[in-house]
Amino acid sequence: MASFLPEEHLTCTVCCDIFTDPVVLSCSHSVCKGCLKNYWSTKDAQECPLCRRRSSRGDPPICIALKNLCEAYSKDRVKPEELCTLHKERFKLFCKDDKELLCVVCRDSKRHKSHDCSPIDEAAVELKEEVEEALEPLEDKLSTFRNTERICHSMAEHIKKQAEEAESLIKEGFDKLRMFLEEEEKEALNALKEEEEEKSQLMKEKIDSIGKKISSLSGRIEDVKEQLEAESAAFLADFEDILERAQDSTEEPEDISGGLIDMAAHVGNLTFKVWLKIRDISDYSPVILDPNTSGDLLILSDDLTTVNSSYGRLNLPDNPERFYSCVLGSQGIDSGNHSWDVQVNKHKYWDIGVTTVPDQKPKDFWSTVWSIRSRKELWSETVHHSIHSLGTVTPLSLSDPPMSIRVELEYDSGKLIFVDSRSEERLHTIEHNFTEKLFPFFYTYHQSQPIGILPVIPGVVLDDGNQWKQM
Repeated sequence: MASFLPEEHLTCTVCCDIFTDPVVLSCSHSVCKGCLKNYWSTKDAQECPLCRRRSSRGDPPICIALKNLCEAYSKDRVKPEELCTLHKERFKLFCKDDKELLCVVCRDSKRHKSHDCSPIDEAAVELKEEVEEALEPLEDKLSTFRNTERICHSMAEHIKKQAEEAESLIKEGFDKLRMFLEEEEKEALNALKEEEEEKSQLMKEKIDSIGKKISSLSGRIEDVKEQLEAESAAFLADFEDILERAQDSTEEPEDISGGLIDMAAHVGNLTFKVWLKIRDISDYSPVILDPNTSGDLLILSDDLTTVNSSYGRLNLPDNPERFYSCVLGSQGIDSGNHSWDVQVNKHKYWDIGVTTVPDQKPKDFWSTVWSIRSRKELWSETVHHSIHSLGTVTPLSLSDPPMSIRVELEYDSGKLIFVDSRSEERLHTIEHNFTEKLFPFFYTYHQSQPIGILPVIPGVVLDDGNQWKQM
């Protein structure tokens, strides 16, 4: 019914648009409620904008009948974007060849007569499916960023725990030397605090950066999904832009390797660092275990020299360095001769050797390991020893199980030697052309007591670069 009325009968004389909440004045003229309020705010008297007659009411009533007519008219009125600019007909079709909205006259024209045309609702369904398919990688990327954010939050919390643990250990060590080592303690704590702040700040920046990217991706996805809900004609008109926004161009989140505190640098060899002053109580471990590589079923001692298996999984962050149920030494080796002794006592389930550190978590970790291995049979006390070399297992016949194993690595000559520390019997020699940095490797399972690196009492000198060298 409203469509049969001339539009000027439904038009406000102030805003020149279809009435919105029309009120009727005492002079019988009507005007939008908002327009009247704005008009009266500029006048001293409450008068009709059309005839200037004073209104007898300060709050004129809304004309319900006129309001309903205006709303019905607005609903029935064809929007300009729904009309063909050439033929003034409603768009009813979509040309798949030219990606254009068409009216019936356009379809029958020479330009589109041989083209593949579909009703706009049908075409919208097909193209929305295309956009939704293009949106899937973007949603996967968002999931990746959210998972990385979760890891970052976990690492940030772990940094705090590491800092607390390291601080406690540092204080315990320096309490024994308080009388004459106060300055050394301060320097160590300051270094720890500085790294904690640095790593925490870096992680905060990482989390903030990821949060912004998540917000951006979420915004893009929500925007595209909102446009998917638009009317078919409006959606098809903006289809190319919508599809472009839905396509994934965001880079993967950067790796977060090295994000945790270097515990070994702060805690490892703590007393040896002041060995010249406190020689009588100084123990030196040739290998310091790196807790950032320790699997969640392993427990390390406070001084990072022994490892035992846990009866339950520990709550540790999934940082890239923690790639297997083992623990590595904190320092890699790429030259020279090195050795360390490991106390195994009567343990029956362990691996001791060296490994490379892969760029990512390997599917077959043992293909990167050279080790001597001890395994107990499941239903007996029989223990088997073997040599594990890059996935190849060679049985090893031993008359007596060793109580401690010495690992001798001659990197440049390509030799890895396993020796029974007590008897000095050479158990096996692996020859290989080493080209990658190697890390001491320790693996244990289902043990009641830890295995540990035995301390040594070295003589030391300073080289030209003021670095400690074992004699």
